Amino acid sequence: MTTQSMSTVNQQMWDEALKSILSLSKATIKHNMELEVRVADLEMELLVWKRAHSVALEASERDNVHIASLHKQITNPDGSRENGNPLVLCVINGQKIFFNQALLMQGFMGGQNAAQYLTKAISDYLASETVQIFGRVSFWVSIYFNKIELVSTLVGQDVCSREQLEGFLAGFSEASPRFTAVDVGIGEGAADRKIREYIQTYTRLPETYKIFLGGCYESDAHYSSAFDNLQSENLLGKLVLLRSLLDDCSDQTFAVPALNVEKILVQQPLHPSRQQLTPLSVAASMEPVAGPSHGGLVSPQSPGCIGMRYPDPRYPLHKQSPPPCNEHYLMACSKGAGACKYSHDYMLTPEQLDMLAANAKKAPCNWLKSGLRCPYGDSCCWGHVCPNGSRCFHLSKGKCWFKGEGMHNT
Repeated sequence: MTTQSMSTVNQQMWDEALKSILSLSKATIKHNMELEVRVADLEMELLVWKRAHSVALEASERDNVHIASLHKQITNPDGSRENGNPLVLCVINGQKIFFNQALLMQGFMGGQNAAQYLTKAISDYLASETVQIFGRVSFWVSIYFNKIELVSTLVGQDVCSREQLEGFLAGFSEASPRFTAVDVGIGEGAADRKIREYIQTYTRLPETYKIFLGGCYESDAHYSSAFDNLQSENLLGKLVLLRSLLDDCSDQTFAVPALNVEKILVQQPLHPSRQQLTPLSVAASMEPVAGPSHGGLVSPQSPGCIGMRYPDPRYPLHKQSPPPCNEHYLMACSKGAGACKYSHDYMLTPEQLDMLAANAKKAPCNWLKSGLRCPYGDSCCWGHVCPNGSRCFHLSKGKCWFKGEGMHNT
């Protein structure tokens, strides 16, 4: 009896010890899970603060450039005497961006309306600045383009008729004596060369307060040296970039502020020799682009390896000068090598192509972001769905890049 009683007592003690261990184990697991969730929340919060800090630094750099430019104008004795009526200039590269189809199809009245909308957008931007402008502002707008290519492209893509385009240009030019549409004639890069000289000349005038640039990309070889010189002279603060629909603003080399005019201007590379897919011609072809593939991605369209080069192994792909064009290597670039600001001549390995594809999916498709149907469908290299899904932290703050309808569906 005594042995049996001792055995029972020992069994009870073991049962109680086991229960205690199980209870402690459950409590530990629960606590660890709570800590993991807390750590994830803190990491997300840290990421948000890091990005906010980066944005604040970029804003500070832009402000410093602007302050340096203003300081130079103030300390310039010639400027203090002559800058009674400041100049505000706007120059648009019609070979890179142009006005949207709705305005073009209105002909003469569309040109008048485009001039009015552009003036209002720039006026609102200037009104939002804290710097007071003395004197009466003199506002000038110039558009440079190759008329033969412009007519061939817009008419060929059924954007508008030749008569509508002629009427539009007439209406725009007659909106003000200071609004001009300039045909640069035939010649590759003719518009870029004229605009580059325009920038280099007018930014150095003490009367010039701001120059708004449309279709002039700081990473473009035609403008990068001019931007670099202006930065060294503390004149970069006079420039403001006009951002159009489908404009890629991820690669900004210089701290130049931007004005969003996507409701007026559309990125419109002019290559009449081949059909381009843009929002203006999307009605002509809404089927996904087909072509030879490699690893599920449409292969680059460049012939052979003539003039090709390898990326600099010291830098990642997005730090190459210039970086490789995502659309060229992953599907088909709508701009073409002549107009695209990214490189088409790298020889990339399958691993580099996979990395390029993965990074491209982190950026939203501009078609869906703009409320349009993407004509490339599943072949599109850009992200159609936010990588963070419906639980996206930035969506709750209204700051997620994936702004299109259905881009956060799981």
